[in-house]
Amino acid sequence: MDYLPIFLDIAGQPCAVIGGGEVAARKVSLLREAGAQVTVTAPDLCEPLAALLSEGKIEHRAGVFTPEALKDAALVIAATDDRSVNAEVSQLARAQRLPVNVVDDPELCSFILPAIVDRSPVVVAVSTGGASPVLARLLRARLESLVPATYGQLADLARRFRDRARRALPQPARRPFWERVFQGPVAELVFSGRLTEAERALERMLEDSATRGPEPGEVYLVGAGPGNPDLLTFAALRLMQQADVVLHDNLVSPEILELTRRDAERIYVGKQRAHHTMRQEEINALMVRLAHSGRRVLRLKGGDPYVFGRGGEEIESLAASGVRFQVVPGVTAACGVAAYAGIPLTHRDYAQSCVLVTGHLKDGSMNLDWHGLARPRQTVVVYMGLLGLDALCEQLIAHGMPRDMPAAVVQQATRPQQRVVTASLEDLPRRVAEAGLRPPTLVIVGDVVRLREKLSWFEPAADIAPSTATATKEGTDAASEA
Repeated sequence: MDYLPIFLDIAGQPCAVIGGGEVAARKVSLLREAGAQVTVTAPDLCEPLAALLSEGKIEHRAGVFTPEALKDAALVIAATDDRSVNAEVSQLARAQRLPVNVVDDPELCSFILPAIVDRSPVVVAVSTGGASPVLARLLRARLESLVPATYGQLADLARRFRDRARRALPQPARRPFWERVFQGPVAELVFSGRLTEAERALERMLEDSATRGPEPGEVYLVGAGPGNPDLLTFAALRLMQQADVVLHDNLVSPEILELTRRDAERIYVGKQRAHHTMRQEEINALMVRLAHSGRRVLRLKGGDPYVFGRGGEEIESLAASGVRFQVVPGVTAACGVAAYAGIPLTHRDYAQSCVLVTGHLKDGSMNLDWHGLARPRQTVVVYMGLLGLDALCEQLIAHGMPRDMPAAVVQQATRPQQRVVTASLEDLPRRVAEAGLRPPTLVIVGDVVRLREKLSWFEPAADIAPSTATATKEGTDAASEA
């Protein structure tokens, strides 16, 4: 995060704007909307600023900038067309630890004005850190269409009931209560303009919640996909924002974990070969215990929870304990990895079936149906097969698969760190060792791997091909995006 997003209360505070042109006028308008007392320092004022001065809505210090212009200011904006003046304003303001924005010059800024969607008291701010103001404005335009003006009225209604809800409900029950308010009939009444009915409905909801007691807990078993947050489902994102506790494993990427509620408790329960932070039975018991205490528990698992994710075992435990649960599938690793590696799992000319297997079984062995895996015209995808790659390739060859069958190992698939090693089945272990690949990886074996050279589209890192390594395939500053 390049900038800390904050909202400043400048109502009634003196703010200094240096510059009297049209750009300065836009910043003055923004400050005045937030209730600031604005003083403009400039030799002359443009027409909009002159009109505000004649109406007594701003003050004017006629003349060039001097340090006196910053006296008593709570916030400073420099909007002149002279960079040396703007630099002087920035230097003096920073020396006095005053927040300063220099229009179209991020290097001189201590804060940036974002693009704003105003539904007061709801305010949405969008910033690109000055990298692309046009993009920020496009995002604002999209948000404008998604956030109705009546959201401000809904927030105002909630503000009037906030203290009463705090007194009537215990802390764990407040968030679920407000979620039901904002996503249910009360919100719909506000959106349709029936404010009096909405207020009465909120009164009834609060009385019912106070007498009924806390809501029972629930578990959300959610597939996080292969690592790229763009591949999450809408349902996954919604539940990730609702959960009070997050139980996550080592295959959930940091970028996805960041999309969970910031105030949610996070518990790492990852399991790696020969090293389990928490045994599966302990995870099951923890989910039951948390749910019975009234918590909403997010069990976040890499890939799809029902494909080598032990999701079935976890749900069995919840059902036996009478815990409510939901299951949200994710993009399973086989599909996500293959797509981003440019390897279709089936193809009319190469493979009419696809088999998914795990590289180690419950007892740690690799006792697979080798005859079934070595059949022609099928694709074999091996989860957790990196550590046993030598044995995997030897057994497939021993049971009839051609030594020159193309195969691939994909590391950190769908993420910027993705790497792909392709080679013949016989040569794959050596090439993977030379490349130094580390888990998480997926092994793909079959004639479809031949298509990678033609169909590869996602190349964030150097790719090691059978014979040679291919290289990796691969903007105005502004200080205001408002």
